[in-house]
Amino acid sequence: MPKNKQIHFVGIKGVGMTPLAIIAKEAGFAVSGCDIEREFITDEILKKAKISPLVGFSKEHLRGKDLIITTGAHGGFSNEEILEAKKLNIPVWSQGQAIGEFMKGDIFKRKFKGISIAGSHGKTTTTGMIATILKEANLDPSYLIGTSSLPSLEYPGHYGKGEYFVAEADEYVIDPVSDRTPKFLCQQPEIAVFTNIEFDHPDIYESLEEVKIAFLKFANQLGQKSLLIANGDDKQIQEILKNYSGNKITFGFSSDNDYVLKRLGIRDTQTFFWVDSRKSSLGEFTIQVGGEHNAFNALAAIATCLEIGLSKEAVRKGLLHFKGSKRRFEYLGKTTRGALIYDDYAHHPTEIKKSLEAIRQMYPKFKLICIFQPHTYSRTKKLFEQFSDSFTSANQVIFMDIYSSLREKDDPSVSSSKLTQSTNEKSGNAIFLPQPQDVIEYVEQKRFGGDTIIVTMGAGDVYETGYKLVKI
Repeated sequence: MPKNKQIHFVGIKGVGMTPLAIIAKEAGFAVSGCDIEREFITDEILKKAKISPLVGFSKEHLRGKDLIITTGAHGGFSNEEILEAKKLNIPVWSQGQAIGEFMKGDIFKRKFKGISIAGSHGKTTTTGMIATILKEANLDPSYLIGTSSLPSLEYPGHYGKGEYFVAEADEYVIDPVSDRTPKFLCQQPEIAVFTNIEFDHPDIYESLEEVKIAFLKFANQLGQKSLLIANGDDKQIQEILKNYSGNKITFGFSSDNDYVLKRLGIRDTQTFFWVDSRKSSLGEFTIQVGGEHNAFNALAAIATCLEIGLSKEAVRKGLLHFKGSKRRFEYLGKTTRGALIYDDYAHHPTEIKKSLEAIRQMYPKFKLICIFQPHTYSRTKKLFEQFSDSFTSANQVIFMDIYSSLREKDDPSVSSSKLTQSTNEKSGNAIFLPQPQDVIEYVEQKRFGGDTIIVTMGAGDVYETGYKLVKI
C-alpha cells in the first residue's frame, strides 16, 4: 500500500489500537480514528502524537479511506463503520490481524524479525523491557506495547529503522462474536516468549486446558528457524514444551533452565538479582522497578536480547533505563496528608497477590490499603475463591462495584458485596464501597498520613479514583 494512503482506526483509544496508529503515522501513512467521547488513558499520548480522534461512529468517517483497522470493542465487526466499509469494498483488518501484518512488514515494503511476547501476565512489562534494551543498544526497533506510555520510550508504538519488531501477543480473540481466533495466531515471529500460562478470559475459554491448546497452537506455527523462549518453571508451559519439537530455551529459578535467576534482593523501588546461563555466571543485573515478578520479566528480556546477539553489558545498561509503564505500580502522587497513591493494572488473582507482595517488600513499615475494582462478571465469578485469597498482604482491601465489560452482560449471581463477605471470612480485612465517591469520602474520614500507601487496582477505570485521591 503506498504510504500516502489513508488508514482509519475504529476504536483508536484502545491500548492495543493507539500504538498501531502511531506506528502507521510514523511510517508515513495518513492516519485518522474515532472512538467514544469519554476520557481514556491514551488521550494524552494521542494528542502528543498529533492524532485527534473523531467522536462517535459514522459512515461519513470512511470517505477517502484505503484501509480500516477495527477492535473487538464497540460492536466489533458489527460496528456501522465496518459494515459500511465492507459494502464499499474497503479492506478491513482486526487489531490482531493488523499487528501480524505490521510485523510481517509487507505494508511497509520491508521485512522485520518479529519478537512476540505472550503470557497471562507480564506481557506489557517484558515487551517494554525488550524494546528499551534494543533502543538503548541503538538498534532502533519497531515496537507495539499495550499501554499508553512508558518513561523509557517516547510512545507505546514506534516505527523504527532497525530490523526488529517487538510486540505483545494476546491470547484473547479477534472478536468474541464473529471471530474467536486467538489474536496471537496472527503473528509469525522469529522469536516467541512465553512468560506464564494461567486460566483467564473465562468469557472466551472454558478451561485452562483450552488456554494451553491456544498457546501450543501458537508455538507450533513458529518456523523451523524460530526460537521459543519459555518460562521453564511454569507447569502449564512444561506440558506445552513436551509437545513442542521446535527450537527452545527456558528461563526460571530452577537450575534446570538455560537462564537461571539467583540471589534476588529488593531495596526501595530497585530490584537486584544475579543470572546464570548454562552453568556460567552472567553477573548482577538491576531494574528500576520492584518485585520478584518484575525480576522474572527482566530475566525473559535478558534471555531474549542475549539470544539475538547483544552483549551482557548492553543488556545490563539497557535494563537500567526501563522505569516501568503506565498503570503498572505507577506513582500518582500524595494526598494532602501525605499518603502515597499508586495505581496498578493487576486484575487476575495471581497478579494481585504478586503486586501486593512486591509493594509489601518495598515498603515493609507502611500501612497498605488496596482499592480493588473487579473486572468483568465472568472473571470474578470463575475465579471467585482465588480473588478472596489474594489480598493477604494488604492491611485493608476496599472492593468497588464490578467493572462490566461492554462485551458481556451483567450477572446478578456474583457481586463485589459477595466478594467482600468471602474475603472477610478468610482474612477479615475487607469493606465494600461501591462508588468512587464512597471511596473518596472514606479516605478523607480516615485521614491516612505519610505512613500509608493506597493503591488503586484493576483493569477498569479505578485509576480515575486514584487521581481524585491525590487532590484530597
